[in-house]
Amino acid sequence: TKGKWEIMLKCGDPSVAEVGATFSTATTANGWFGMPDNCAIDAAGRLWVSTDGQGPKATGRTDGLWAVDTEGEARATSKLFFRVPIGAELCGPLFTPDDQTAFVAVQHPADGGEDWEAFGRPSYYEDPSTRWPDFKPDMPVRPSVVAITKQGGGKIAV
Repeated sequence: TKGKWEIMLKCGDPSVAEVGATFSTATTANGWFGMPDNCAIDAAGRLWVSTDGQGPKATGRTDGLWAVDTEGEARATSKLFFRVPIGAELCGPLFTPDDQTAFVAVQHPADGGEDWEAFGRPSYYEDPSTRWPDFKPDMPVRPSVVAITKQGGGKIAV
């Protein structure tokens, strides 16, 4: 069996030449990502990439989920879809067969509070950098599985 492959994109901040990142020229300032960790393919053939390690100190942004077109003129154009709270990573994107629901796991939110300039100190149970997902002072920060749907129904799109 013979095959052929080519690199579709190289992750990292495209504004830093030493990084050597390559994305479609149509990718916006919010569209690039680094530290890919998990991926999924939806029914339309789009590649969805989640990240781990895109801390604010390293990249100026938090981790999240990006959609990347794989065909046509938009090939290698990545678009930000969902960001997780400070310190968290996004894992295991999974789509229902009809592309109307995406499931994602938000792991260890509030880790690394000192990396977030607005918090600027270590994050502890008693003093976390976020109280995600409840945002109540009497509730601890918690990892969660999130189901994402389109308001009004229909296929998720970017």
